[in-house]
Amino acid sequence: MDNIAVVRHLALTQCRASGSEIPVTKSLLLKLHRWASLVFALPLLAIILTGFILAFEPIAQLSGITPHSVDAERVVELIKRYDPDGKARGIFINAAAQRLRFQGPGAPQIDLASGEQVTQVTDLADLFVWARFNHERLLGQHWLVITSTIAMLVLIVIGIAMGLPRLRNNLAGWHKGAAWFTLPLILLCPLTALGMALGLTLSGAPPAPQGPPLSLPDAVRVVAQSRDLASVISIVSRGGRVMARIYDGGELRFYAVEAAGLTPLPRNWPRLIHEGNGAAMITSPLNAVVSLVLLTLLVTGVTNWWTRRSRLKQVRREAAAEPLKSAA
Repeated sequence: MDNIAVVRHLALTQCRASGSEIPVTKSLLLKLHRWASLVFALPLLAIILTGFILAFEPIAQLSGITPHSVDAERVVELIKRYDPDGKARGIFINAAAQRLRFQGPGAPQIDLASGEQVTQVTDLADLFVWARFNHERLLGQHWLVITSTIAMLVLIVIGIAMGLPRLRNNLAGWHKGAAWFTLPLILLCPLTALGMALGLTLSGAPPAPQGPPLSLPDAVRVVAQSRDLASVISIVSRGGRVMARIYDGGELRFYAVEAAGLTPLPRNWPRLIHEGNGAAMITSPLNAVVSLVLLTLLVTGVTNWWTRRSRLKQVRREAAAEPLKSAA
């Protein structure tokens, strides 16, 4: 049996094992699915792993809230001390670690108790900051994340187009089963990410700002009048208005901060779903599961390709050696 016959025999054997011959269209889709996975394997691996880390951020933030543990006047004092010119565009409050961080790369972190700048910080919050930066700007390139996200969506659509699989207890069977049984969840992942990138909210437009934006110290005082600062994640100036992200009943909501008080802003549904901030104690673990499924699909897909490639090489080597054995 020559090399071509051996390879054809192996291909036919694999087709019959799956239950039918592979149509030309399905074979083309399979090749596109395989090569897209291989080309984007590394960036997708990085995005999935950082997404898995970020899946725990909402539940970590919510569980770390200790009521009345953050004093508004203390925060105002520290803002004025470390930003006397009022140039900072926002602050982040970590009630669990009792820290205040100004917005921006390399911005200082301040210990709320001592009032001193924290150096050589390595904690869970820093891990989340690192993961978010790389999740949104892999290697500092936002386009790479967008392109990889589109590739993930294309891979899922190609998988759907190939039709319902025949499940078997092998690597390919587990790959197909994991994809189909969790299809709505894994499909939402790239769709909501692209929705965020395109600025879609799937809700009404926010009301126009009332008056000039408040300074950060004034914004902190306004928020503290009606909310516990321990439940506040951030207060930032963006798009001509000051906004606060506050946990309200397990949901992380955006509020406009104005002199008259807080106004809830329309929900950003893609962001709410993608980040798992809708009901943190439920959606946060669910996002972690989705990340594990996506990781499983990526690893099993690449491993299955490598296994088949190695098996095919072995068959070719054996076929090439067969004439030598016959001649001997």
